[in-house]
Amino acid sequence: MTEPAGLKRVLGVPGLTLFGLTYLAPVAVFTTYGAVTQVTEGHLPAAYVVALVVMLFTAFSYGRMARAYPTAGSAYTYTQQTFGGHIGFMTGWTLMLDYLFLPMINFLLIGIYLNSQFPEVPQWIFTLAALLLVLVLNVVGITVMNRVNVLVVGLSVVLIVVFAALSLKHLAGHPAPSPFAPFTPGSGVFAGAAILALSFLGFDAVSTLSEEAREPRRAIPRAIVLTTLIGGLLFILVAWMGSLVHPGYDDFANADTAGVDIMSALGGAAFETIFVGIYVVGAFGSAMTTQASVSRILYSMGRDGVLPRAAFARLHPRFRTPIVATAVVSAVSLVALFISLDNAVVMVNFGALIAFSMVNLTVVKHYVLDEGRRSAADLVRYGLVPLVGFALTIWLWTSLSGVTFTVGLIWMAVGFVYLLALTRMFTRRPPVMSFSDAEPTLAA
Repeated sequence: MTEPAGLKRVLGVPGLTLFGLTYLAPVAVFTTYGAVTQVTEGHLPAAYVVALVVMLFTAFSYGRMARAYPTAGSAYTYTQQTFGGHIGFMTGWTLMLDYLFLPMINFLLIGIYLNSQFPEVPQWIFTLAALLLVLVLNVVGITVMNRVNVLVVGLSVVLIVVFAALSLKHLAGHPAPSPFAPFTPGSGVFAGAAILALSFLGFDAVSTLSEEAREPRRAIPRAIVLTTLIGGLLFILVAWMGSLVHPGYDDFANADTAGVDIMSALGGAAFETIFVGIYVVGAFGSAMTTQASVSRILYSMGRDGVLPRAAFARLHPRFRTPIVATAVVSAVSLVALFISLDNAVVMVNFGALIAFSMVNLTVVKHYVLDEGRRSAADLVRYGLVPLVGFALTIWLWTSLSGVTFTVGLIWMAVGFVYLLALTRMFTRRPPVMSFSDAEPTLAA
């Protein structure tokens, strides 16, 4: 049976935005709540404001490039088409470090939280069960997954509304002396914002679904900005309420479960259980969307011949989903059975900030230098805005930990060696997308 030529175009702006918000997992604010609250010395909301401002500039750049190249691949596609195959490959390779580990982190969180409620069941059983179920749902396809996304986002919003209501009730009897103090600058706000940048990877994930979007040149940019803005505002609201309810930043019993402590204090054991349940559902939805996103990047790179085409460019004959790429992501996620959450978390962010930086630069090169759009309005739109986004991203990049840099540089070195082998010591040009159903062409 002949495989279908391409992916199904079934997603509009609402579906794409739901995908992005599910990827962000609004309740995931509690994943790093305790740790970043300690880093920022109680100024978590301020760190989220900084991160949101930085990400909005970059989100606009992603939207501009999605209009120019409405195809799966995201930062990899944009840098490849703008700066050439070598830089495109290294950008995609670096970003894959984050994407490959994000599903694994979600599977770890599912195991940790369910094990906290059912300690008699080993954590690895919950982790493995979630991994296998996500694999099946990703193979079945985007349409089925989109229905699950609606449920995940709906439950997350309900939890946030209830959390806000309980917080307001608590504050009515225990008013905060300085309600806007959490928004004032603190010594660790910028370092905290660098960590929180990971929370905004959802808008980047939206751009990887261009080939499954209706009217991608219009829908993708809108969904990117909506995802960033709505997700960021939800993060800020939850962080603000939490900081008012629990102003102390160094007295959590366990920083990793700070959210559980706050929920228990607000609503007792019953609300704590509800929180854990919705948190697990959110982590499950985030695992689905992160796996879908990276599998489509692998599919895109396989279609280019950057990765083995026969395997990674293969679509399921019935569901038209990248089955081999999806299975590879699941195989990598098996590491969740043998690694701690702390060790997993330090491996992310390096690639994301590299990719964000490169996408901002691609806007300048593509629109200003290559297309020659140099009117006053165009220089602001395609020059100033992305350059500000680039500068702000580099600013966050300098706040990453030494461990993150070490892991990231090792990953880049491995990718560079693979690129040498792929191009036979740069004597061959790497493949470049042709944006058609034909085979990818080589750079001229």
